[in-house]
Amino acid sequence: MMTDLPLDQVRTLLAVVDEGTFDAAAAALRVTPSAVSQRVKALEQRTGRVLLLRTKPVRPTESGDIVVRFARQLARLERDTRAELGMSGEGEPTRVTVAVNADSLATWFLPALTRVAQEPPLCFELHREDETRTAELLREGLVMAAVTSSPVPVTGCSVRTLGTMRYLAAACPGFVARHLADGPLHETLPRAPVMAFDRSDDLQDAFVRGLRRGARGAGPVRHAMPTSEGFTASVVAGLGWGMVPEVQAGPLLRSGRLVALAPGRPLDVPLYWQQWRLDSPALAAVADAVAATAAESLHRTPKAGGGPP
Repeated sequence: MMTDLPLDQVRTLLAVVDEGTFDAAAAALRVTPSAVSQRVKALEQRTGRVLLLRTKPVRPTESGDIVVRFARQLARLERDTRAELGMSGEGEPTRVTVAVNADSLATWFLPALTRVAQEPPLCFELHREDETRTAELLREGLVMAAVTSSPVPVTGCSVRTLGTMRYLAAACPGFVARHLADGPLHETLPRAPVMAFDRSDDLQDAFVRGLRRGARGAGPVRHAMPTSEGFTASVVAGLGWGMVPEVQAGPLLRSGRLVALAPGRPLDVPLYWQQWRLDSPALAAVADAVAATAAESLHRTPKAGGGPP
């Protein structure tokens, strides 16, 4: 593949995407804008595909995303090789980019990073994204690895099971008295104010659909709170009910600050680790630490056809 795709052209395409314009890429590469344009055109002719949309900022096409991902992987391999040969700058850290969902960040993921040896030094760059969308960052080549809810590997990536994140439907006692005390839960809950992480958060809707065995989800009064800690605090404050990670809900349930709305009916979200298929010692070390911590912190994911964990 390297002989088919000249490396200077591949690196130039990546620079244009990262910098946003041909002029900015030229400045970063210390060449003329004309040279940048010629390299991109030559790469498009070689691949037989349009790789960039000439907008401001420029955007890669679907084919361009594939080449950009290759360029980022190539840069990663080059940095690792230089480090192994002792050619890196003294003390220069190895950067590891990971996409991870907010609830994992707030509960079990950060302790995993503390298990990774820091010699040679590593620099973590975390991208917070919903677990249903972290794979997109992998597909675009923006991260090297991701915690995702998809077991289907992104092209060029490997996948391993981490475990299951368990959520409990909960509300504060005052909220229960105000909104949920005048009938069975499957009737009152769809009318009650509800918390959501953002507009793509489907956990509350999925729980209500399971409770009612129907298509209707949670109620129309939805409060968005885009941090895991803020979400739980909002449920404790009585702003709405919500699906709270079990590890966060446990102490609050024991203290009486939260009430479990449906004991025995958790909502489980399987999590997976996807990463580039690269022989990268730094990435391998992070993957092993993440898998070990997940095994200690998450529920075991049942095999297909099995019962709840």
